[in-house]
Amino acid sequence: MEFLYEYGLFFAKTATFVLAAVIILGLIAGSAMKGKATRKGELHIENLTEEKEQEHEDIQRLLLDKDELKAYEKQLKKDKKQNKHKTDDTDKKSRMFILDFNGGVDANEVETFREEVSTVITIAEKGDEVLLNLESPGGVVHGYGLAASQIDRLKQAGIKTTASVDKVAASGGYMMACVADKIIAAPFAIIGSIGVVAQLPNINRLLKRFDVDIEQHTAGNFKRTLTVLGENTDEGREKFKQELAETNVLFKGFVSQHRPNVDIDAVATGEHWYATQAMEKNLVDEIQTSDDFVLQSLSKFQVFKVEYKIKQNMAEKLGLVAADGLSKVLGKMSTWSLTNSK
Repeated sequence: MEFLYEYGLFFAKTATFVLAAVIILGLIAGSAMKGKATRKGELHIENLTEEKEQEHEDIQRLLLDKDELKAYEKQLKKDKKQNKHKTDDTDKKSRMFILDFNGGVDANEVETFREEVSTVITIAEKGDEVLLNLESPGGVVHGYGLAASQIDRLKQAGIKTTASVDKVAASGGYMMACVADKIIAAPFAIIGSIGVVAQLPNINRLLKRFDVDIEQHTAGNFKRTLTVLGENTDEGREKFKQELAETNVLFKGFVSQHRPNVDIDAVATGEHWYATQAMEKNLVDEIQTSDDFVLQSLSKFQVFKVEYKIKQNMAEKLGLVAADGLSKVLGKMSTWSLTNSK
């Protein structure tokens, strides 16, 4: 037991050291982030159809014997020659553009997402479609409202959009998904959480204990309803609840507009469901993973991955590496403590 105690203490010290390093690097990264808005990103378009074809050819070369491989190479060369001479537009496949949105609470990812959407709208032709790989537990209303508007831009441009949820699309995440023409989800993906929540600490009593006065001046009765530092009033609380309820009404109306077959009163309870359950409530159209959807699409479309990346400077990269390292250390510590607590 003494060994286990010392082992745990060692990990605790290591985590403390890593955490301190992360804070320092975070401060450096934060300083560098101030100039991030002025830095332009780069657009990356990856041809997944060509990659999959090359991958298939490589696998065949590994599996076939000498004679089979010779025949395969001959047929492959013949097929490529025939495809090269096809110039008729009727033989041209439509394209599918894959976009990813892995959103956090602040929905900052919408800044790159809107660039990707604009690119697709610019280059899309009749018959082209979009697959949106969506993962988000939700977050701020204005951020996810703007993200949902990007999907609506695709629809307004006549581009059929499928939202795919492999893990979670809850609250603001579902606000985005419901705008798509079709929603597919993996069986145990988390769907729903149609509702609004807000919370904030209030340290006014703590400040009073140390004789700290807070002055707040506003023009307008409800310019500020609740505050972190000052003393909150019942009137302010009621106004805050009213605004929360109004936002919830807007959210419910938004879902009803885009998913008219949903019984909104039955699902807008703040609850979430697994996709198989959500499908029964018409929140999801089909149970399917994004992987299977892409594989099926390869036979009908030329498939491209579209990604807009903001260049990161050295400080930001170091901060991300440090944060990832801390996450792994803490993960190992949690595993150790759970394993040895039995």
